[in-house]
Amino acid sequence: MKAIVVENLTYEYYSRGNNEPIIALSDISFTVEEGEFVAVVGRNGSGKSTLARHLNGLLQPAAGTVFIHGQPTSAQELIWNIRSILGMVFQNPDNQLVATTVEEDVAFGPENLGVEPSEIRERVSASLEKVNMQQYTEHSPHMLSGGQKQRVAIAGVLAMHPKCIILDEATSMLDPQGREDVMSILLKLNREENITIVLITHHMSEAARAQRVIVMDRGKVVAQGTPREVFAQEHVLSRAGLDMPQVSALYLQASKAGLVEKGNLPVVLDEAENLFSKVLFMGEGKSEPEKTGEESPETEDIIDIEQLSYVYMPNSPYEHQALKEITLKIRKGEFLGIIGHTGSGKSTLIQHFNGLLSASQGSIRVSGIVPKGKALKELRRKVGLIFQNPEDQLFEETVEKDICFGLKKSGLSEEEIRQRVEQAVAITGLPPDILDKSPFELSGGQKRRAAIAGVLVMQPDILVLDEPTAGLDPMGSLEIYQFLETLRRERQITIIIVSHTMEEVARYCDRVAVMDHGRLAMLEKTRKVFSQKETLEKLGLNIP
Repeated sequence: MKAIVVENLTYEYYSRGNNEPIIALSDISFTVEEGEFVAVVGRNGSGKSTLARHLNGLLQPAAGTVFIHGQPTSAQELIWNIRSILGMVFQNPDNQLVATTVEEDVAFGPENLGVEPSEIRERVSASLEKVNMQQYTEHSPHMLSGGQKQRVAIAGVLAMHPKCIILDEATSMLDPQGREDVMSILLKLNREENITIVLITHHMSEAARAQRVIVMDRGKVVAQGTPREVFAQEHVLSRAGLDMPQVSALYLQASKAGLVEKGNLPVVLDEAENLFSKVLFMGEGKSEPEKTGEESPETEDIIDIEQLSYVYMPNSPYEHQALKEITLKIRKGEFLGIIGHTGSGKSTLIQHFNGLLSASQGSIRVSGIVPKGKALKELRRKVGLIFQNPEDQLFEETVEKDICFGLKKSGLSEEEIRQRVEQAVAITGLPPDILDKSPFELSGGQKRRAAIAGVLVMQPDILVLDEPTAGLDPMGSLEIYQFLETLRRERQITIIIVSHTMEEVARYCDRVAVMDHGRLAMLEKTRKVFSQKETLEKLGLNIP
């Protein structure tokens, strides 16, 4: 039996103030065999998530049909049965964690299906064992790490005994080890239990592990086939705004350079140095940044941290020491990367930079300011912080009002505000006609740029970004980093990023700080950090 059959599927969105519909899906047709592992890739806005929401009936087609194990999603009397057959895991696990303990959360689905209590207990136990979370039954889901939350979300779906699982960017917010754990679980479920997997992802290395890859662009399927077939179509991927796994890019570049003999890749170190540098900067039309970590001159320190420690919820049952005696100096004008496993203390550390958190012990000085009392207002003008989810700091009716919000609290004249907004929009590359739109109508990349623009108008000396490209497609990620490089070059702003994407850290950062269980495990130039493969793997990280 076919697990999924999509025939001539079309879907349209209507946005506020716009009479013309936005076509999200246009006459899409494909099938997924029972027990198949399929990856779906494409740019932000290509229609991937809209497609996923049609597969379990969250959306209904404007035209065409969707069948799940022979049952049409348009038949409302079948929708609960379809959703028990096909489970869905969203990008942010917090969106589908509803109970106070892990055990209750996993039991939620079967309870709503009217399953007998004794069978629910068996399903919960078996599902948690499959994702290796059986020891966390009494834990609160919201106290777990991102990777653990995603495992609980998958367990909640497994407890419904699905024949198919759809995952919509379910690994985009996880650290390298967390992504590998989730992928291992999915491959095991597919291989040992014949569960059909449809994985929507921006990580081409994950797509390469699927049996088949479907490429979407502007609401259409533009390519599909085995990973070998799809990733050989370099021009198709480029037109769709995608890249390919680094190993595939390396092989193609080596072929062009005449280094491939009978399918083998015989490169010595000297040849590899030149070859890797070309692949690293993604080949044609994408130039190497003007500054690299090896060339940056040492300058004065702009952030000085001594023996910093921080404890969450002290003197309570949930007391947790997130930072332990951190000593760190960050130089003016540098591009610093902060990496580490989920829960290592990265986000806690950067929230000290603009005084959102106050040290439990130790000291911090930013641009000569100690983040206390009345000094906090001046500090927050100097340090701009962009959160992992740009929606967290977008809240006004229009993009323009959102960008202006901080300025209007500063008592500046209307003319000064207008000039700063125009400059911020130009620098971030936002189209001028976007100012009258709702920030929640924007794409993921535009939301990030709008959030950055709202910080840039305050003219900060330091820009701190927590996972700036999480959930963005490869082209959107490239645009964000090119913009940050330009910003640093033209305004001499210090840029600090927290990231789980080692390739981006390797390409753009001067130095890298490595966090591990609240401690600073390493602080070196980028090349030196990523030369220590065994050390990084012990810390749950990988190398580019």
